[in-house]
Amino acid sequence: MNSSVVISGVGLWTPEHSISNEELVTSYNAWVELFNLENETAIKAEEMEAKPLSSAAFIEKASGIKSRYIYSKKGALDIHRMRPILDVREDDQVSHQAEMAIAAAQKALSAANKTAADIDMVIVSCAYTQRSYPAIAIEVQAALGIEGFGFDMLVACSAATFGLQRAVDAVKAGTSKGVLVINPELTSPQVNYMDRDSHFIFGDVATAVVVESSETCQSAHAFDVLSTKCVTSYSNNIRSNFGYLTRTTDEDPYSADKLFHQNGRKVFKEVCPMAADHIESHLLSEGINVSALKRWWLHQANINMNLLISRRLLGRDATLEEAPVVLDEYANTASAGSIIAFAKYHDDLSAGDLGVICSFGAGYSIGSLILRKR
Repeated sequence: MNSSVVISGVGLWTPEHSISNEELVTSYNAWVELFNLENETAIKAEEMEAKPLSSAAFIEKASGIKSRYIYSKKGALDIHRMRPILDVREDDQVSHQAEMAIAAAQKALSAANKTAADIDMVIVSCAYTQRSYPAIAIEVQAALGIEGFGFDMLVACSAATFGLQRAVDAVKAGTSKGVLVINPELTSPQVNYMDRDSHFIFGDVATAVVVESSETCQSAHAFDVLSTKCVTSYSNNIRSNFGYLTRTTDEDPYSADKLFHQNGRKVFKEVCPMAADHIESHLLSEGINVSALKRWWLHQANINMNLLISRRLLGRDATLEEAPVVLDEYANTASAGSIIAFAKYHDDLSAGDLGVICSFGAGYSIGSLILRKR
């Protein structure tokens, strides 16, 4: 048999609202001035530290981010609120996250020339889900009219690649004929818009990928999945402590430690070499030299991280054609970043061209797939 597992379609759904660095900084600095004024006495008495101001230039230099998309812009820039406003939906209405997921899934199905009848597994794999149960994946499955099963996966910024590995294994084993792996990254509710070092990092988006056998593939732009590799190594340097136990500990459920927070310097120092070594060892395990890769679809967290990884692997900076950058427009979209890069920069490749999708993030977790254009 010459059949293989392929990625046959990818979908990208982008929110209609965006926030530029300049907008974000104007709001943040106004909040800082108000905070420092209201706490002037305590700050002068050294009982409290003054909040620092920020700038658009600082954000771009630190991260390469220039803007980000947001599911709901209302409230996020209000200095008396500093968080988005989402409408409350009844249990019989489509949830916010499912709405995003469905939109991306429909695009992926269209790209793969597939219908709901061709899919029997739905994986919603992302950094956060808006509820514990029922699974968002099962809600999406029902909305799309897919027979089979679905489940959610939470692997932070590596959720997409980990979900894809599960999908590839299922198709390879014959337990699924077609899998939708969806990454509805609704990150903005977990952003601390009052923290200078993290308020600019994340954006909202949804991506989706169709995985199936080459025997059923009808796509104009399909990729053989040559190999997958995932690894985790426990670290506290990227963390969010929001959870249901807060009700029993009587803590503030929305305090800073319950939102996204990280030790950025340690993450940079530790994750970059881990990611570079992971990619190199994965390629070597398949007898592929780094120089043979045509495209790198890397996790989009920080431009400086991606530059360092490419330098370690290539001995030079990767070109934008080799390693496309989307975080300047989208910011860090958790697990979806590498899939956005793949969605926007894959149809120009020729048959036989090799590429790698790689994500890395909290956990620590790193996942990669080696692809070959059909």
